[in-house]
Amino acid sequence: MDLTVVAYVVYTAVSVGLTMWVARTLSRNGLIFLADVLGGDEKLAEAVNHLLVVGFYLVNLGFIALYLRDAGGVADVRELVEAVSLKLGVVLLVLGVLHLGNVYVLSKIRRRGLAERRQAASVMP
Repeated sequence: MDLTVVAYVVYTAVSVGLTMWVARTLSRNGLIFLADVLGGDEKLAEAVNHLLVVGFYLVNLGFIALYLRDAGGVADVRELVEAVSLKLGVVLLVLGVLHLGNVYVLSKIRRRGLAERRQAASVMP
């Protein structure tokens, strides 16, 4: 088997596995955060969480597929390891940036909600 194909298979398998692990981790741990952001509405938090997970999968799997091609090919095992590690590094960086972006946006929403709740509590007689 051509080593380029081996690199493709390893890259795809590890990238998809990492994407699934990260999505499950974020979904499980993010649900509590989302419920707080959304004022304790559990059903809405679950729905938003599910939509975020679907979007996460679509973006990441799309990126993984687009980034699969290796223009130079792989001639030996050293190049195989280098090609796979470079591609996985980029995928991990993209996963991290997307995660930080989500946390940033949700934190802004949460802060706004907390400020509105404090304001409403101080206005009530």
